[in-house]
Amino acid sequence: MARNGAEGGEGQSVPRLSSSSRIRTGPDPFLVVCRCFSFLTALTAILCVAVNVLSAVRSFKDGSDVFNGIFRCYAVVIAFIVVVAETEWGFVTKFWKVLEYWAGRGMLQIFVAVMTRAFPDYSSSQKDLILLQNIASYMLLACGVVYVVSGILCIGFLKRSRQQKEITREQAVKDLEQLERRREELEQLLLAERV
Repeated sequence: MARNGAEGGEGQSVPRLSSSSRIRTGPDPFLVVCRCFSFLTALTAILCVAVNVLSAVRSFKDGSDVFNGIFRCYAVVIAFIVVVAETEWGFVTKFWKVLEYWAGRGMLQIFVAVMTRAFPDYSSSQKDLILLQNIASYMLLACGVVYVVSGILCIGFLKRSRQQKEITREQAVKDLEQLERRREELEQLLLAERV
């Protein structure tokens, strides 16, 4: 007599997990929004890197303002740190714990935005570069303000908590699938022995 999808025998078989008994939920919408905002912030920081590199090259090439060029080089390095922080790479957050918290990350972004906007040269030949500086700095400033306010409201803590739950849920699903595969292999071996 068959029980729960297994061939009959002396002992009871383990109930089979049907596809309807598995609960598959989609990705957490809150985490999706956080990832999209992080991606936008990283792109804005990359724009700041590009603008500061262009400004540094022009400063050094003209030879008119070496100090502005050096300042821009520092802005490039710090903007690159913002980009790496947005990847939430464990290596970075291990050494710079302040970047794990949204308020600290937002303050760094605001600092880079101010550095990008500082010392504009209003010559008519550089209007395109000044426009790029303004766009990049104000976009990163807006991202930084959102991060600081969200950090004060403990939304970063909520995100880390939901990420941990998502990782735990994904691991549980993988473990269940592996257990199901092993159970099916055992059933096939038992059937082969009976025949």
